[in-house]
Amino acid sequence: MITDNMKAGGAECVCPECKNHVDLSRYPNLAAGMVIECDHCGMTLLVKGVENGSVQTEIVDEGK
Repeated sequence: MITDNMKAGGAECVCPECKNHVDLSRYPNLAAGMVIECDHCGMTLLVKGVENGSVQTEIVDEGK
């Protein structure tokens, strides 16, 4: 599943699994190909693309 899930401010991402906000401040150089983790459910997300204020992610691991 690939989703657009970044708030307009660019500071948070919404996890496609649990719908909670993921703080992207831990990833100052966010780019396609990076792996990030949801703070709430532990889901591992692959960043598929970053452009025009949106981050496209794909679930790569079911988490904790």
